[in-house]
Amino acid sequence: MMKRRALLKRLALMGGIAAIPFKILRAEPAVIKTVKRPFHQLKVGTLDLTVLTDGHIALSPIQPTFPNGSEQAEKELLQKHFRSTEAIDLSMNILVIKKENDVILVDTGTGGNFGPASGWMLSSMADAGITPESITHVVISHAHPDHVGGLLTKEGAPVFPHAQVHVARLEHEFWMAPQQDFSKSKFQDKKLLAAFTASTQTIFKTLQVQVRLFEHGVELLGCLRMELAPGHTPGHTLVHVYSGSEELVHVADLLHSDVLSVQHPEWGFNGDTNLEQAMATRKKVLADLSKGGKRTFGYHLPWPGIGHVRKQGEGYEWVAEAYAFPE
Repeated sequence: MMKRRALLKRLALMGGIAAIPFKILRAEPAVIKTVKRPFHQLKVGTLDLTVLTDGHIALSPIQPTFPNGSEQAEKELLQKHFRSTEAIDLSMNILVIKKENDVILVDTGTGGNFGPASGWMLSSMADAGITPESITHVVISHAHPDHVGGLLTKEGAPVFPHAQVHVARLEHEFWMAPQQDFSKSKFQDKKLLAAFTASTQTIFKTLQVQVRLFEHGVELLGCLRMELAPGHTPGHTLVHVYSGSEELVHVADLLHSDVLSVQHPEWGFNGDTNLEQAMATRKKVLADLSKGGKRTFGYHLPWPGIGHVRKQGEGYEWVAEAYAFPE
C-alpha cells in the first residue's frame, strides 16, 4: 500500500512534466497488458454509458485527509462500516457516453503518473472496445492531475487526437493565471501545489487548439448539463447526463469517501482549494441529490461508483446500486 509520503514524493515529480523525462515517472509499468481491466455498461434513456477504471489511490494515514474531523471519530466510523482504518482507498471511475456519432469521455485519470496502481484507463478502454481515436469529446470536471493526467502520452502528445476538450472557463482561468490562490486550502505543501499547477498548465498549453471553454449552466452535446459546484477547485463542475426523463449526476470530486464524505460533509477534504466553500457546496448538493433519490456517479467512490444519496439523521447515506451479475 502506498503511504502518503511516498505518494506525495511521486506526485512532486509531476510538476516537471515539461522538464522531467516521463521515464522517471514510469519506472514501473503503469499498465500490465496481460491483465484485463474491468468496465461496466449501463443506459440512461437512449444513451449508452460505459464506466472505465483508472485504478486507485490509497491515502495513508487517514488524517489529515479529512481535516475538520478527528482521527478517533473517523476510525470509529470506518470500523462501524467494516472498512480499513489504515488508508482511504480512492477509486478512479471514468465515464464514457455514447450518443449517436459522439463518444464523450468525462475526465481522463492519472496518465500513469501516480504509480502502477493507477493509469489503467487505456487498458480498460481497450477491453471495452473503445479506441482513443474514436473519442470525439472530452469533458473535464476540474483540472487536478488525477483527472487531466490522461490527456497526454508519456511523450507529451495528445491521447485523444480527434477530440474537443471541454473545460469550464472559471477552471481554465484559475490554473492558467500567473498566480493561484491556495490560501483557503488545508493542503500546505506549496511545492506540490506548484507542481500540480505546472502539470496542468503544460497540458492546457499543449492542447490549446483542442480546448473549448464553457460557461456553467450551459448544455453540451444535447445530453450534458454543466453545474458549478465550487470549492474543491474554483470551476469544479458536476455533469448532469440526461436523456428523456432519465438522469445520472456525475459529482466528480464532491465526494472522496462513500462513508466519511457522505455522512460527515463538514469534515472536508484537504485537497479542496477553498475548504469552507467546498463544505457548503457538498452539503447543498447532498441535500439536492437526496430529494427524489437522484442516480449518482462518483469518480472516487467504490467501483463502479453508481448509487443514490439518502437522508440519514443529521447527515446522509450512500446506497450503492446492486448488480445481479457482472456487466
